[in-house]
Amino acid sequence: MARAGEQRPPDGRRAPYRGPGQRPAPPTLGVDVGGVIIDRIATGEDTSFFGSQPLLTPAVDGVFEALALLAEEPFEGRVHIVSKAGPKVAGNTRAWLHHHEFFPRTGIPAENLHFVRERADKGPVCARLGITHFVDDRLDVLGHLTTVAHRYLFVGGLGDEPAPTDVPPWATVADTWAGLVDTIRQPDPPPEVTRPRRRRRKA
Repeated sequence: MARAGEQRPPDGRRAPYRGPGQRPAPPTLGVDVGGVIIDRIATGEDTSFFGSQPLLTPAVDGVFEALALLAEEPFEGRVHIVSKAGPKVAGNTRAWLHHHEFFPRTGIPAENLHFVRERADKGPVCARLGITHFVDDRLDVLGHLTTVAHRYLFVGGLGDEPAPTDVPPWATVADTWAGLVDTIRQPDPPPEVTRPRRRRRKA
């Protein structure tokens, strides 16, 4: 498990060499909704997202400010919201985002909202969008995102749900959005250079 500020490559592998003159893909951020943008407060309460007043469900602390910063730098508008939801929950999600003025407050384009029916479907969406960083509150979802180099397990909006204790090394754990912004903005370490060994001359 990597903690915030200690990012490791996915599955311990280095990014493939793309050859001279080829630029890497621009950084692109993907973000889940439940437990990451919308807080998972106790489901029995009226203000739970699945209760009688979903529009009153609070946002995760600091999410608007953090996404506004990230949408400017380093992602420069390349931020996508990718959520697993059926028609009813998708409608409630759109209504919540509109009610809380999510898109104007963060600078994320409204057309960058995507819904999938199964959690595993986030993988192909991330591959199609060229997402390089993804924030989710579920390890099983992050496990499907094999094309995403930087996967972040967010545990700051789980409500009454316990945080996972057995986290694989390819996931970076974050419990606040402020800390996650600092982690994401840290530059990647330079790649290791393997020098060929010199052969000793025979005497």
